[in-house]
Amino acid sequence: MKSAAELEKNLMSINRRSYPAYKDLRGSYQFQGYQLNIDHVQGDPFASPSKLSIQVKKIQARFPEEYYKEEHRRIALQDYLTRQFGKAVSKFIFQAKGSGKSGLIGISRCGQEVLDRTAFEIKDGDLLVRFEVGFPANGRTINAFELRKILFEYLPEIADRSLYYKNLNQQEVKKCIELAEDQHYIRRELTKRRLIAFVANGSILPRESGVSQKPMKGAIAFEAPESMEVEMELPHRGKIKGMGIPEGITLIVGGGYHGKSTLLKALEQGIYNHVAGDGREYVITSDTAMKIRAEDGRCVSHINISPFINDLPNKKDTVNFSTEDASGSTSQAANVVEAVQSGAKCLLIDEDTCATNFMVRDELMQAVVSGEQEPITPFTLQAGNLYQKQGISIILVAGSSGSYFYIADHVLQMDNYRTYDITEKVKTVIGEKSETGEKKVPVDVAVLFDKDHHRSLKAGKIEKKRDQVKIKQYGKDSFSIGRENVDLKYVEQILDAEQTTALAYCLKNLLEEMERKEQDVDLCVEKLWSQIKKQGLASLCKGSYVSVAMAQIRKQDIYACLNRYRGFIG
Repeated sequence: MKSAAELEKNLMSINRRSYPAYKDLRGSYQFQGYQLNIDHVQGDPFASPSKLSIQVKKIQARFPEEYYKEEHRRIALQDYLTRQFGKAVSKFIFQAKGSGKSGLIGISRCGQEVLDRTAFEIKDGDLLVRFEVGFPANGRTINAFELRKILFEYLPEIADRSLYYKNLNQQEVKKCIELAEDQHYIRRELTKRRLIAFVANGSILPRESGVSQKPMKGAIAFEAPESMEVEMELPHRGKIKGMGIPEGITLIVGGGYHGKSTLLKALEQGIYNHVAGDGREYVITSDTAMKIRAEDGRCVSHINISPFINDLPNKKDTVNFSTEDASGSTSQAANVVEAVQSGAKCLLIDEDTCATNFMVRDELMQAVVSGEQEPITPFTLQAGNLYQKQGISIILVAGSSGSYFYIADHVLQMDNYRTYDITEKVKTVIGEKSETGEKKVPVDVAVLFDKDHHRSLKAGKIEKKRDQVKIKQYGKDSFSIGRENVDLKYVEQILDAEQTTALAYCLKNLLEEMERKEQDVDLCVEKLWSQIKKQGLASLCKGSYVSVAMAQIRKQDIYACLNRYRGFIG
């Protein structure tokens, strides 16, 4: 390893040379208190910024061991330090001058969720932070003096402010770890108490706006209905009360604009922990929960949707169903089946984004169009079977049809953002009336859990450039791999563009495996998931450095991404 003095000498020796001479600086350099790695140098000042990283040894960082020994604490600490590094960086962005991206210093931007990111890693107390720097130039001529400012003035101050325990607000760090510990405790309690979600009293669920995830000022705080209120003794906060949603089928009803979808949105994002001050710190949902909706136009490859759709007039096979352009009902059926087969133990559904004919058939329609003439088995007929026979819970927002009341174990009414348990009232009303009309006999949902069923896929030849698979990302919602575009905008629990990046690289790895021959989907995903759990997201990048920033994903997201790829053969 070279010294900081050698880096400075080499840097000044290439001043005013053409931009590619910057590549001579690649390598590792020892600074006081940390090691600086110049992992990749951009081709010109207008290209993607250079990739750098800083490593700080445990003996220098000196964070208490109990803050990173367990995964949930480590992720919380990494998230906190990423935010601190970002704050320190903001003072110096574009302070070094030049053309193009000269002077840019950047690191992952964290949202309201606490996610494991490749931007920051803690291993056995050693810190590794990855970030970008735009190497300065005048035109395409190296400006060594401006880069010297970044490397020898700005970065040492940024590191000093954010990477050493002694220089941080230690009480703030402690509170961050304690919050993570409390959130982890609630997640364990969900399983013990057979709950699928918990919403603490006092939570602020509405967001500032459609483009801001910050809590709305002056919003009505959440209060649990007395009949569903549970109490927990958290390790640090102590006693906390809130609404516990039990396993089973929970219906959320109410007038328009009274908070139904707001509650569901909080629950769907409760699969991840949130930062202090978010308002949803203690909104915790089973981490396998999947949001389900209709998705007209998506592709479907070899999925058994027969429990929901069968006996099609054109005799199309629904036991091994494939299409390039799914309808509302077939897409939603596929989404349900794929979620269940990916291991989801809870389905989150908002009637507003569903295919009506997939969800329910009212009494008059059943009387006029008999079951033999209708290929769709309404979700209302299968929901109870999904829970009673397979343990799949459902939280459903509805406002248009009374048929949903007949399948619900619990009914919540939202009234001006206040929550009421009206289960007994609904049971009384149902006792006075009963559904009439012909019932279609549904296909047993057990076929979705057949242990002997193996879904195998083979990918077509992937377009490569210089023997590399080309990946191009379009924000949070989509990416292309080779010539195929993968649309994820309706996978609504993907909250960060870096999660989409991670999924793109997951798909790349899976397709390289499946390109050679037909492969068992579950085995391939399990193998990849095991790799991620053991080696981290950084292992998805093959090479000497992590070329892109990635954030925490779930196994369910990997399946969702794979299922929307159009390049499978057969």
